[in-house]
Amino acid sequence: MSYKEMYKEWLNNPYFDGDIKAELKGIEGDEKEIEDRFYTELEFGTAGLRGVIGAGTNRMNIYTVRKATQGLANYIKKVNAKERGVAIAYDSRRMSPKFADEAALCLAANGIKAYVFESLRPTPELSYAVRKLNCTAGINITASHNPAEYNGYKVYWEDGAQITPPHDKGIMDEVKAVTDYADVLTMDKAKAKESGLYETIGEEIDRSYMEEIKKLVIHQDAIDAVKDTLKIVYTPLHGTGNIPVRTILKELGFEHVFVVKEQELPDGDFPTVGYPNPEAGDAYELALALAKKVDADLVLATDPDADRLGVYVKDQKTGEYHMLTGNMSGCLIGEYIIGQTKAVKGSLPEDGAFIRSIVTTNLADAIARYYGVALIEVLTGFKFIGKQMLKFEQTGKGTYLFGMEESYGCLPGTYARDKDAVAATMFLCEAAAYYKTKGKTLWDAMLDIYERYGYYLDHVESITLKGIEGLEKIQNILASLRKNPPSSIGEYEVLAVRDYQADTITDRKTKETRPTNLPKSNVLYYELTEDAWVCVRPSGTEPKVKFYIGVKGISLEDAKEKVNVLGAAMLDLVKKLL
Repeated sequence: MSYKEMYKEWLNNPYFDGDIKAELKGIEGDEKEIEDRFYTELEFGTAGLRGVIGAGTNRMNIYTVRKATQGLANYIKKVNAKERGVAIAYDSRRMSPKFADEAALCLAANGIKAYVFESLRPTPELSYAVRKLNCTAGINITASHNPAEYNGYKVYWEDGAQITPPHDKGIMDEVKAVTDYADVLTMDKAKAKESGLYETIGEEIDRSYMEEIKKLVIHQDAIDAVKDTLKIVYTPLHGTGNIPVRTILKELGFEHVFVVKEQELPDGDFPTVGYPNPEAGDAYELALALAKKVDADLVLATDPDADRLGVYVKDQKTGEYHMLTGNMSGCLIGEYIIGQTKAVKGSLPEDGAFIRSIVTTNLADAIARYYGVALIEVLTGFKFIGKQMLKFEQTGKGTYLFGMEESYGCLPGTYARDKDAVAATMFLCEAAAYYKTKGKTLWDAMLDIYERYGYYLDHVESITLKGIEGLEKIQNILASLRKNPPSSIGEYEVLAVRDYQADTITDRKTKETRPTNLPKSNVLYYELTEDAWVCVRPSGTEPKVKFYIGVKGISLEDAKEKVNVLGAAMLDLVKKLL
């Protein structure tokens, strides 16, 4: 069926509701808009669904959510796992509660019990709930840090991590097999509750989740020593972090937590910030103004689903607030946890492991070497860190110490299997308290890390290419780089090329090849001279191709110059391919 025929089908089929039809009637005659909404199905990928909210097969709406859930239900039944139920959470975005209920009622109609949070909750709590309730799977309605017009649908499996092979492919195949929206099952909410197939959850899981995080505290004594002097500014950016972050900091004893009032309450329109992303400096305008007013030691921001934490820390010598990248904050937390665990206990587990994604800083490797623990690389996506944690559990070999990825995500414990900004907030504040008892700020601690391990600095560049043509251009960029791999990027010589799709690591001089030993993925990675590197990867959630750049300098200023020059060189190389 062509996109025009599909458009007419949605306009005329009584299955689709009046609001959807009114929206579609409003774009009548706009061929480009109609094509964009109906030229394809909103793809159910390895991370689930993510797209613009609206009417059409290529949009997030109740019908695409139901279709995805029917596919999930079919897979759960296929693997004989329907008895254990599915946990469902959602964030502050527009339509999130509605999408959560639609998913729950589709599951219920398929005889699968849904445990639905009573109100919005952070992503990591959903990961925790799947394991706590012994569920077969989990669904989280969120588009993370995307702009306000987006929403999404993430699927988790029984281990609490987002779906990985073989379940991801199995679920994707079942979703694709649902070809008629009218074949999707649903049922009345009251009947679902009467049948015991819809259960509301909340406070009990909240309390248990918080207690698990609090068990990880290393230096309560340091918190107690400076709880009345350490000043923290926090913004939830209109998302789910407000209650859990404030609760845990209060229970640990921090007395001066200043919340940005204008961004305190959940609001899917994100009225005070155009892009609710803790990676974006613009998101901190109000928080930094408050920090300067109260003379805060650190400024924290969680994204809408509270799985990622952004940070500014104060340099007491200059009064300046420095923004930490995800690599910086992750390594700061990781070094604190591993170092202080060793200091308190006297040693670390012999099979201890620090896990990071392939696009995360080599500073993590240096930290792992210093403490004599294993450094494990995984593909981008925290689910692959979760998969390593599951492997440790199943084999009895390997002790998880810390896991992180460059995009502001980390996890300090094994209670969940996804990145957790609530726990990251707790540990960053604990670290701030600990270093304050030593007469240092977090910025001082960051500089100490650089002095010990080297000035590793990392950066991400990207090119946005929207629409059908954009997707084709992104594929062409990767194909061109595979066909003609560069011998140098800027002033750096390419030593080796990792092609994760071909599962090869090729030495540029000897031409010798060895496997990556990771699952196949459309990613290219260039190992460069001087401990530098570049990775090329299409975004899994946005119409972008991303370029991850890492360097090592002799000072912070030297590293900044090197990373900017290398980033510009990579963009120049790629633009010639467009």
